Amino acid sequence: MTIKNVTDYIEKLAPLNYAESFDNVGLLVGNAATKITNILVTLDTLEDTVDEAIAKKCNLIITFHPIIFSGLKKITGASYVERVVLKAIKNDIAIYATHTALDNAKDGVSSKICDVLGLKNKTILIPKKGIIKKLTTYVPKEAAPNVRQALFAVNQNNIGNYSDASFNVLGEGTFKGNENSAPTIGEKNKFHTEEEIKITMLLESKDESQLLRTLHEKHPYEEVAYEIVTVDNSHQDIGMGMVGEFEEALDETVFLHYLKKTMRTECIRHSSLLHKKIKKVAVLGGSGSFAIEQAKKAGADAYVSADFKYHDFFKAEKKILLADIGHYESEQFTKNLLVDYLTKKFSNFAIILSEKSTNPIYYI
Repeated sequence: MTIKNVTDYIEKLAPLNYAESFDNVGLLVGNAATKITNILVTLDTLEDTVDEAIAKKCNLIITFHPIIFSGLKKITGASYVERVVLKAIKNDIAIYATHTALDNAKDGVSSKICDVLGLKNKTILIPKKGIIKKLTTYVPKEAAPNVRQALFAVNQNNIGNYSDASFNVLGEGTFKGNENSAPTIGEKNKFHTEEEIKITMLLESKDESQLLRTLHEKHPYEEVAYEIVTVDNSHQDIGMGMVGEFEEALDETVFLHYLKKTMRTECIRHSSLLHKKIKKVAVLGGSGSFAIEQAKKAGADAYVSADFKYHDFFKAEKKILLADIGHYESEQFTKNLLVDYLTKKFSNFAIILSEKSTNPIYYI
């Protein structure tokens, strides 16, 4: 079993193209062809983390936060980032990061927060744009059903609760092959008209390569006519943050105490109390001040995230309860999510939850 076998499986949960453009996800250190000994799962990769991996005979660290975020021009050990990379390389330990790819995944960071809090009826807070594409191709009428079914078998993108969605129009295709052509239908140097079906379907960008391979394999023509365009539609099952509901509404103070206990935080910074029940809650792991307005538009009674600045709390405007539970605290259960996911698939090596807290913030 190689590192690539493991990371390919992770990318079914959190495809790398889900990540934000500023991010640095995927295999950051190491060779994908290396055979796995054991895996250590952590939120951050520090020197102590690498030491833990060495002690537990793990040659792959799966981390949420990428240790290499911006470009490294030298590796001399002058910073903690350089020291981590040096130690990992010296000990043949690979490092793989998921970060915003897992943030945007349907069953990712925010979904885990909802599960920990017991929130139901989960929906994406900020659906992601730019990852839905539209394929259009033209297939001889008789071959269209087989080509369409082959594309459905590859295409993972459903429209809400519906799969196998396409739009089909009957029309006429025309072509004339030259001396070097080998037409499946018609003859060289002769103009030909053929009844064709125009097939249009949506797809996720992560499926594009495989879908095109299948199209070329199953299409009867020597030259396959197709076009793919990116559409501006948001994907309702992919994106940042999540909104869910308690089965029964809680008083604000009861909610805050429950939040503090359940999310294992020493401190909650919150906006002024609104003296109303809390039932609908928006959550977003990590730095989430950018989503305050979206939480309000979603009709949430409370928004749970981290790293709110002083002026961010004014944005509550007596319409929502803002609760900053701390960056580490909001993401701490992510490593449990990854361990549970990997354990279901792999049993021939150990998948170990890191015992070390990487929280750099302390309270007095």
